[in-house]
Amino acid sequence: MTTDAARMPILRTHVERALGEFVERQLPAPGDPDLEPLRTAADELLAGGKRLRPAFCYWGWRGAGGTDVPEIFTAAASLELLQASALVHDDVMDKSDLRRGMPAAHRRFQALHEKAGWHGSAEQFGEGAAILLGNLLLIWSGEMWRTSGLPRASLEAAQPVHDHMRTELMCGQYLDLLEQAHGENTFDSALRVALFKSGKYSVEQPLRLGLVLATQKLEPWMDDLCTGYGTRVGIAFQLRDDILGVFGDPAQTGKPAGDDLREGKRTMLVARTLAAASPGDAATVRRLLGDPGLDAGGVATLRRIIEDTGALQECEDLIGDYLGQALTALDQAPVTAEARAALTGLAIAATSRKT
Repeated sequence: MTTDAARMPILRTHVERALGEFVERQLPAPGDPDLEPLRTAADELLAGGKRLRPAFCYWGWRGAGGTDVPEIFTAAASLELLQASALVHDDVMDKSDLRRGMPAAHRRFQALHEKAGWHGSAEQFGEGAAILLGNLLLIWSGEMWRTSGLPRASLEAAQPVHDHMRTELMCGQYLDLLEQAHGENTFDSALRVALFKSGKYSVEQPLRLGLVLATQKLEPWMDDLCTGYGTRVGIAFQLRDDILGVFGDPAQTGKPAGDDLREGKRTMLVARTLAAASPGDAATVRRLLGDPGLDAGGVATLRRIIEDTGALQECEDLIGDYLGQALTALDQAPVTAEARAALTGLAIAATSRKT
């Protein structure tokens, strides 16, 4: 039997092949120079990523008794298109300059406008084109899912989960905007945003999709696994993302140091910091957070406050607690031994990553 560790690169290869073959036949006029920038932007965005969502879906499928068939790789790969859509729209809303070390989609299209010397606002063109690219990727995600080739009964059983996952994601994006607009946040409110915007559609719902696709029904133990394991890994995943957004190495994250601070992200890490900071330090955090011109000195100041309040260590401890609870829930689930080992590895990888 192939070990779970050996299967991970194989899974990645299958997912990337399925994505490449699908996107290759999507644009309505192949070779049209006017549409080629859309295709290039999609290709480069899809070339990166950790493929965690397809992995959780695939191992849900295998954990419930599904076998290796090409169709499951196609269905799981469609989640990468959903992720890419969310990233494009997220970068527009956050006005991010970089994604995975390359210009964000809206900056790419803005540069195209500027280089060509076209009429109107280059920035507005870039944002509009990126929104359309994100919409296109969302459409492709649904199409790739529907045409994966899995049995109709499986797709029909899993469709409510698929629909709910996408609704949660969009509501999470709105809640994120609302959180920034409010200007103040608590750990609980930041956690709600993190769950809807990232945690659920990164771990819990892909896992649930795989389980339901394999069995064509949602049994009680599956819900227990998806909440006990999936939700907790999803929270820990987002906590790690919060930490990387402040303390991550740009060479690994592909984004400038402290980018979340410039964007004013009201994360769980920031909420913990404000709750524990002295009045003076809290005032400094509120003054510097969200300053697009925040320099290295400002980033260093905020990092110091986050560490001095104990918020960084508290979030690290929470990651460990959530991971431990998730693995306990996994141990109690009647999944195959191979899937249990793979899901253990995925949980650890998702919560200890450097990118």
